Parts: sequence; C-alpha cells; structure tokens
Amino acid sequence: MVRILLAEDDDSMRAYLARALEKSGYEVVAVATGTQAVPHIESDRFDLLLTDIVMPEMDGIELAQHTANVAPQTRIMFITGFAAVTLKAGKAVPQAKVLSKPFHLRDLVLEVERMFGSETLSGLS
Repeated sequence: MVRILLAEDDDSMRAYLARALEKSGYEVVAVATGTQAVPHIESDRFDLLLTDIVMPEMDGIELAQHTANVAPQTRIMFITGFAAVTLKAGKAVPQAKVLSKPFHLRDLVLEVERMFGSETLSGLS
C-alpha cells in the first residue's frame, strides 16, 4: 500500500484530502505543519510527501528539500493556490509535481496514480 504524508495547515482541507486519499486506498498520515512532518519523515517510510507550500513555521519547499536529503526515495507533490509560489517550488525542487488549487479530488487521485502506476488502484470515480 502506498503511504502518503500529507502536510496542510488548513484543517478542513487536510481532513478533506486525507479522507479522499484513504477512500482511494492510500494510507495517509496527516499533519498541520512542516515542522510536525519532520519527525515522521525522519522516523518512518513514505512513498509520497503531499504538501501545501504556504504554511507557517516551515513552508512546503523547505520541507520538501529536507525530505529529499533525509528520504530521497520519497516522491514529492506540492499543492498551492499561489502561481508565483509554484514557480519558486519548481526551481527549488525540480523533480516535484505541482498541483494548483482549486483542483478536483479526482485530479489529485489521478496524479498520485500516475506517480505510482500499477502500484495503486483508485476507489474514487
């Protein structure tokens, strides 16, 4: 089973995304900040870091760079509502996928499925 670490500071968005991903067959650990995500990255294995870019304490770009150093096998996907931040993320972590808000949950699940190919099966239609 694909394991996802979700870092999103908006409580309702975090719950919404986690629920949709779990419904699609993924194991999700959800945290509110990049700072809360760090111990999970350092002590556990995740297939994907799904992170908002604009967050307090530690932004998603810093979290992604830390993840790339500590757990280079973890793939990274950013979610953001800010176009300028998207450009910064692409330069800072070029191998990362960027999904711009607003997006449909189906789009998120399809992007995750594309990243992992036949390793995943979607329950969301």
